[in-house]
Amino acid sequence: MLLSRYESMIARRYLLPGKGERFIVLVAGFSLGAVMLGVAALVIVMSVMNGFRAELFDKIVGLNGHAVVQGYNGRLPDWQKVVALAKATPGVTSAVPMIEQPLFATYNGRAEGILLRGMRPEDIRTNPTIRTKVVVGSLSTLTPGSGNVAIGARLAEQLGATIGSQITIISPLGRSTPFGTVPRSVIYTVTAIFEVGVYDYDKAYVIMPLQDAQTLLLSGDSVGMIELQTTDADKVGPILAPLARAVQGYAVVSDWRRLNAELFDALAVERVAMFVVLCIIILVAAFNIASSLIMLVRSKTRDIAILRTMGASRGAMLRIFMTVGTAIGVLGTFAGLALGAVFLFFRQSVVNFVQLVTGQNLWDPSIRYLTELPSKVDPFEVTAIVLITLLMTFLATVYPALKAANTDPVEVLRYE
Repeated sequence: MLLSRYESMIARRYLLPGKGERFIVLVAGFSLGAVMLGVAALVIVMSVMNGFRAELFDKIVGLNGHAVVQGYNGRLPDWQKVVALAKATPGVTSAVPMIEQPLFATYNGRAEGILLRGMRPEDIRTNPTIRTKVVVGSLSTLTPGSGNVAIGARLAEQLGATIGSQITIISPLGRSTPFGTVPRSVIYTVTAIFEVGVYDYDKAYVIMPLQDAQTLLLSGDSVGMIELQTTDADKVGPILAPLARAVQGYAVVSDWRRLNAELFDALAVERVAMFVVLCIIILVAAFNIASSLIMLVRSKTRDIAILRTMGASRGAMLRIFMTVGTAIGVLGTFAGLALGAVFLFFRQSVVNFVQLVTGQNLWDPSIRYLTELPSKVDPFEVTAIVLITLLMTFLATVYPALKAANTDPVEVLRYE
């Protein structure tokens, strides 16, 4: 709002009341602090939740693709045909055959449940989620018949295995004897350790060449599934509709939304709930601004009456007090943005410091899925937060400003 020179001067004086009015300054400071904390809390929480969803999506889709084609009986004997159909489907960028089977692994007397994944060597080396997350060792050692495997970092910790360790993988699909089926156990050498950042994957995955996995599971030339990547993860349904019709009868196509529906739906609901709850903090701050302005109007009633008798209009009084309240809201908003940006930049350091002081594990990867606190700032969301805050603080100034504008100078100065 445009102010005249004298209106600007009075607004500046009222923003910093003089001696004897420190209580008003204190209340205004609390209002500014409440706005700052509310904005910072919204920016931090929404950015962390966006980062959490983005990290989970990148890691899950990076390992499992945008969709998978699975046979009805858990096997795809004629997988080459399905791969050809998938690659011929417009919008599909890659089709990777693989085997995924829950088994057991032992090393030095320790036993852990694992998720065996068999992939072609070229697919292992070109998978961005795996090849960029190798902690130690090399994926180039994973060649058919080599007996080499790559394991997750958490699984390596639980087994006590390192590069060069020979782990035993046990499969219940063994040879039949008069006394029943004898489990099949094969020794493999760990030549690479990776950490994708998702706890459930890092503590379970064992990756080996596809041919070795087929030999271990006695599955012949069949695979368990075909992982698909598309040009647009949000339009995976329409893109893969022709392929789903083509494989109908012996396989089914499941996309990432269907495979992880509960997780991403829960994140979406929690995101909306947290936004609404944290907006209440800003609403409380807006009420604080209103109360501080009401107190300011009451303490400046005599000054307002004198200004009115000197020719100041009702509109001038309205603009002055609305400017004072809006200025508090604007300062609090941008201070909150700065505080939120600093916190997000040092977020992991803050978490580590609090853990060190309290002795509590605030970010347990086994519960949080991810090994570090993620963050992703959405500019549109930040803009929405700023606009909502400024709107709330602006509306909070209307009533006190109207009270100031409607002050009757005759009544105020009658007994002066």
